[in-house]
Amino acid sequence: MTEHTENDSPVRGRRRDVGRDRVLLEATLEVLYEKGYGGLTTAEVAKRAGVSTATLYRRWSSKQDLVIGTATQWARDLGPGEDTGTLDGDLTALLRDKARTLDGPGGRLLHVLIGEAAHNPALARVLDDAVVQPVRDRAAALVARAVERGDIPPLEDTHVLADLVVGAMVSRVFLTPGPSSPSPTGEAMVRELRPFLLRALGVRPA
Repeated sequence: MTEHTENDSPVRGRRRDVGRDRVLLEATLEVLYEKGYGGLTTAEVAKRAGVSTATLYRRWSSKQDLVIGTATQWARDLGPGEDTGTLDGDLTALLRDKARTLDGPGGRLLHVLIGEAAHNPALARVLDDAVVQPVRDRAAALVARAVERGDIPPLEDTHVLADLVVGAMVSRVFLTPGPSSPSPTGEAMVRELRPFLLRALGVRPA
C-alpha cells in the first residue's frame, strides 16, 4: 500500500482525523491476528495503513498504547440492555449480544490478547474494562430487575453470573474448538447456556 505523502504535521486547532484513526486501528487488528502481539510492530501497522510512523506516534505513543486503543475500539460495550419484562428474556438477550461480540472483530482481538494479558497488567486491565465489566454491569441490572419483580431472591454477588457468561463463552469459542469439536455458533451457545444459567438462578427453564 502506498504511503501518504501529504504533510502530516499537526496544525493548531485542527480536528483529529477520525477516519485515519480507524484505518490505523483496523491495520493493527489485521497485524495482531496474523502475527500476534509479539510480532506486531508500529512500522508494519503504519505501512499496512498507508501512513507514516510519525502519524501513528502522534496518536499512540507506543505499541502497547496502540493495542490498548484497538481493544477499546473493537470490544463492544454491551450497555445496560433493554428490559424485556422477564429474567429469561433479559438473560437470552445478554447471551446473544455477547455471542455477537465474540463472533466479530472484538472476539478475534480477545483471542489474540488473552495470553499476552496474563503477563501484561495494562492489557489485562483494558480487557477487563472492555470485555468483562460491561457483562458485569448488564448482569447486575437484569438481576436487580428480576429481584424487583419477585422472580428470584436477592443474590449475594451478581459478578458470579457475569463470570459464568464470559467464562463459558470464551471457553467454548477459544479453548475447546477443534476438528472433532467445532466452535458453536452464537445461537448454539445461547441454547446451551440459557437453561443452565436459569437453573443456577433458581428458575425452571420454559
